[in-house]
Amino acid sequence: MAQSADGYGSSVLGYPRIGPHRELKRALEAYWHGSSSKEELLQVGRDIQERTFDELAATGLTQVPGNTFSFYDHVLDNALLFGAVPARFTPLQDQLDPLDFYFTMCRGRPDVHPLELVKFFGTNYFYRQPEVDEFTEFSLHAEHLLDEFDRAMARGIELRPVVIGPVSLLLLSKVGSIPGEVAEGFGTLDLLDKLLPQYEALFEILAKRGATCVQLDEPSFTSDRVPEELAAFEKAYQRLSTSALRPRLLVTGQYGDFGEALRILAASKVEAIGLDLASYRVRPDDLAEIPGIRRKRLYAGVINGRNVWRAEPRMTLTYLSELAKVCPDLVVSTGTTLLHVPYDLLVEYEIDGNVADRLSFAKQKVGEVVSLAKALTEGPSDKWRQRPTEVHFKQKHAVRQRVYALTDDMRTREPYDVRKRAQQEKLGLPLVPATTLGSFPQSTELRQARYELGQGRLDWDDYKVAVEGEIERTIRLQEDIGLDVLVHGEHERNDMVQFFAEMLEGFASTHNGWVQIYGSRCVRPPILYGDVARPGPISVEWVKYAQSLTDKPVKGMVTGPVTMIAGSFVRQDQPLFDTADQVALAIRDEVVDLERAGIGIIQVDEPAIRELLPLRDKGRAEYLRWAVGAFRLATSGVKAETQIHTHISYSGQQLVVDAIEELDADVTAIVATRSIDWVIDALKGDVSEGAGLTHGVGPGIYESRSARIPDIDELDELLSKAAAIIDLDRLWANPDGGLKTRHYWQLEPSLRNLVAAARRVRRRALAAKHPDA
Repeated sequence: MAQSADGYGSSVLGYPRIGPHRELKRALEAYWHGSSSKEELLQVGRDIQERTFDELAATGLTQVPGNTFSFYDHVLDNALLFGAVPARFTPLQDQLDPLDFYFTMCRGRPDVHPLELVKFFGTNYFYRQPEVDEFTEFSLHAEHLLDEFDRAMARGIELRPVVIGPVSLLLLSKVGSIPGEVAEGFGTLDLLDKLLPQYEALFEILAKRGATCVQLDEPSFTSDRVPEELAAFEKAYQRLSTSALRPRLLVTGQYGDFGEALRILAASKVEAIGLDLASYRVRPDDLAEIPGIRRKRLYAGVINGRNVWRAEPRMTLTYLSELAKVCPDLVVSTGTTLLHVPYDLLVEYEIDGNVADRLSFAKQKVGEVVSLAKALTEGPSDKWRQRPTEVHFKQKHAVRQRVYALTDDMRTREPYDVRKRAQQEKLGLPLVPATTLGSFPQSTELRQARYELGQGRLDWDDYKVAVEGEIERTIRLQEDIGLDVLVHGEHERNDMVQFFAEMLEGFASTHNGWVQIYGSRCVRPPILYGDVARPGPISVEWVKYAQSLTDKPVKGMVTGPVTMIAGSFVRQDQPLFDTADQVALAIRDEVVDLERAGIGIIQVDEPAIRELLPLRDKGRAEYLRWAVGAFRLATSGVKAETQIHTHISYSGQQLVVDAIEELDADVTAIVATRSIDWVIDALKGDVSEGAGLTHGVGPGIYESRSARIPDIDELDELLSKAAAIIDLDRLWANPDGGLKTRHYWQLEPSLRNLVAAARRVRRRALAAKHPDA
């Protein structure tokens, strides 16, 4: 570690791990499909690890993080580092190769549900949620961590191993999913005393190996925490910081305000604290008031690890100088791991220069960190003293005038009861209509056609023929399955956000700006840099063609304004609510054009309204106010008989339930972010408290992310449970997400069972109503 006498240090808290050209994605999918060996996959992993620590060391960073690579998910990796194998998977442990066992937990198989896929702290990343119970016993399995550490040391590079802190690891876990086998009142933090000795054992091994520092990430404490959780945090670090043999401890609070946890760490014997100052900028004077903080090494996370905008160097350097007066032992760093941004800006050759000059991807962010540390140590050069230039290219007068002219009437539709009658008269749908939520699998041939179109090697007419062929096959399949409301399959789309962004002004797209979502799943988030406008219809032609093929209603599929923002790297020069209204107006134009084209049902997906909720209670009400307003602006331009659907994550928090109700969608399909049973139980609880959703509801009874095929009886049981709390004339049968990642051999029997279950519920309802018929 560079001491303050040698100058200010520089580091990052983590780095992308999919490979600059998505090497990991290709290697994983080749292994899963049986076209490559385990040894080939492991070699790809080693190559990515070594390229990462070699390149980071070469940049001039004074510290390089290690143990940031994962073949699927780092949260699960950390659980397995300490031997936390979920009880329901232990019977498989002796039957499978360790790597295949790991992938079974991540991906499941027909007879075993995978671990739950859960959003990670408001980012676009999802983690596989570890499962523990009161019988969980921990044990240390550090072979992979130590192997990487030793390989780096052999090259003369000392890594700083990164491990999720013990309290966050338990808070990110859930109680095991085997009902009736866990004592009432058991919570994951009850295992803390069992877990801490394994951390101490890891520290001792690392210290003897020559490690001088280990990084413990505690992101759970950038959220609101109850006194018992804060007490567990204090207990953990009082013990770990007094361990007999250990490296220095760096504890980081990524993704927001570290809050009371900062004071607890400052009072402990922990040597270093990392703050996400890009997400929550602490005033130096406020920092100085925390007892003990001056004795700590401060990792000042001034470089944003979640967005792609370059830091303004003059202002950032001034801020760092003020921080250094409070904490003289200071390391310039990123606020979070760089997992959430693409690798390298320099490979993006088509981004407008006005935009590109203001961007910074992972490699460039490392350069920013090193440059800031050097300027802080040696003093700024003349370029650091230059004022930033004014930016006018982002603004469009017509867009700003349109936002300025908004009225409350533009966010309001007719009352739900009026709409419900008009829609039933127009659509004539049966009780418990069966549908899907939009996407179907895309063939290799179609993906290749889209690539060839982008490369200029396929003309538009030929591409259109290919897409229309896939749409027709999807429509015919759905008719054969017996679905009541069809979708066109979204075959013309890559990603739900990227597709619309590429057609809107104010967004820039990348060619190689891939970011890992989970496992082998990657997206290229667009860059929202300026005022947003829609030059013309985006999806209308494709949905209109699909509707021409069938007498059944076909849903139009549009991405909602908040989800467009959540899935993009968003400009930071204006309030987010202004940007949301600009995007909402563009989406509103698309929704109105779909209606004009004869589309009677339009789904505006907004899963990110729940996901963008601020981590702390402060600010949540204001956020939901403008987020709901943006959705209503996007959807209130249509007639009463046009049915608006949305697709959203549910929550047990009353504030969020109220916000979902205020969206005023005619039908809300729910993402099962924890489990399908949990959603139904939550809906039941809301109803029992006189609250909940009063419009149409699709509780998501079929888990779209799992390879498992649910049988008819299981789906019937779930629908019947839902029918006990949701009026049948408001209940829909649908998966809990799109089907793009599934295979047809999985989705076809699943959807047939879904339709059969819906018809059972329908027949029973009709028989109860007309018992003599």
